[in-house]
Amino acid sequence: MSVSSVAGWTARQAREHKVVSGSIAVFAAAIIAVSVLTSSSSAAPPAPVAPGFTVAALGAPGSVSLSQYNGKPVIVNFWASWCGPCQQETPLLASWYKQEHGQIALIGLDENDATSKALAFAHAKGVTYTLGFDPQLTVTGPYDVDGLPQTFFLNAQHRIVEHVLGPMTKADLAQGVTLMNASGTPSEKTVEPS
Repeated sequence: MSVSSVAGWTARQAREHKVVSGSIAVFAAAIIAVSVLTSSSSAAPPAPVAPGFTVAALGAPGSVSLSQYNGKPVIVNFWASWCGPCQQETPLLASWYKQEHGQIALIGLDENDATSKALAFAHAKGVTYTLGFDPQLTVTGPYDVDGLPQTFFLNAQHRIVEHVLGPMTKADLAQGVTLMNASGTPSEKTVEPS
């Protein structure tokens, strides 16, 4: 090969290398753009905002309202004295609440119940957390509660970050509290009544 043909061949290789390198760069940029668009569009939607409510306080004057806890995480538990699984869950909630020294807001909403039966039940189970009385089921509709017990963990913005169907366990409480304080993503756990 002559010097001029080697020079021509080298120049041609350099041009081809630039074209290939440019094509690879464009391809890589396209992959990155698609990746960024896909990851941002697949991000979890924000947790739904919990419906506000105001109900009578159970066995006491006044009312219980979610707005009383603005800016604070809250656990909202739907229960009734006639609910079999609530018999298991309520002592756990009462004990947990006492251990936490009331540092985390917990509202129990008594649903479709008689005041005297609900008060006797709460007293027998050692409940000291806030109780609301909702005999006409005015709060269950907005929360889409169709069975008891059900518990909603709300972060400080009152977004639902955890929803437990059925009686809770200590692990459910720990997970819900972690999500409340971390403003986690929504999740749901179904527990079959025993």
